[in-house]
Amino acid sequence: MIEIVALSDAMRAAVGLAERVAPTDANVLVTGESGSGKDALAAFIHSRSMRAGQTLVKIGCATLPADLLEAELFGYERGAFTGATEAKPGRLEAAHRGTLVLDEIAHLSLDAQAKLLRVIEHREFERLGGRKTIEVDARLIALTNADLKNAVERRAFRDDLFYRLNVVQIAVPPLRERLKDFPSLARAFVQMYAEKHGRKTRKLSREAHDLLLAYEFPGNVRELANIIERAVIVCEGAEVAASDLPESVRVAAVQRARKDRPPTLAELESEYVRETLAATKGNKSKAAKILGISRKNLYERLAREEKGEG
Repeated sequence: MIEIVALSDAMRAAVGLAERVAPTDANVLVTGESGSGKDALAAFIHSRSMRAGQTLVKIGCATLPADLLEAELFGYERGAFTGATEAKPGRLEAAHRGTLVLDEIAHLSLDAQAKLLRVIEHREFERLGGRKTIEVDARLIALTNADLKNAVERRAFRDDLFYRLNVVQIAVPPLRERLKDFPSLARAFVQMYAEKHGRKTRKLSREAHDLLLAYEFPGNVRELANIIERAVIVCEGAEVAASDLPESVRVAAVQRARKDRPPTLAELESEYVRETLAATKGNKSKAAKILGISRKNLYERLAREEKGEG
């Protein structure tokens, strides 16, 4: 796992707030788009807390059905449900004196939310099917890519739990808003995956770097990591070439770059030709007549475009 990169103003603000809240025992709500690095920031907070020497436990609230999620979070006693042949402690007990990270907490059922609220207020709970009250001391860090305020308004999330979790809220910016961090992140991922897969790849080529920089990264840092891992695996030299990047990324990056500047005359003409062909349902004779050129000239133009000559 790489260290958090925070060279951009947006990411420096998020990390700065995390550093200030880490030594306290306050609950933290970390918000941000999927793949933006919320779990990395949660681990960062734990590593700089007074609980750093204890266990960091994570549970994904979106990955399990409601009943199984409660069993995994709170644990259960033998006979609590079909298949419960023996007692099992939950993630809460595993996080005693440490930190519990609740990923995508918006998916927690209302029943589980009520039980979690009791944990926060009284530091106690019972396992599913149990009567013994268990005391627990765990710091909670909740992660979400959803609008919890909106969920509260829709009565899909308890307002009292929201305010208990939202003692300190830290927003992790998407990658497109922290492009100053991109070069360092890219270098770190190239090094990490080259070591993981035993490759000699050392860096991105200038062309590959520029293409990635022009890409929007809807999947954020996680998507960047996946793209670079693939590129390192298929790369045959010391540098990741543009051709080592997925075609979908190359196409999207080029399209975005074109949108960010006024189109050239050649691009406008090419677009007009395509629109005319579409309007004539591919009839080149009719299209050539509308365009005011010969059919031969139209064929030559289309052939040049197929070869990428514009």
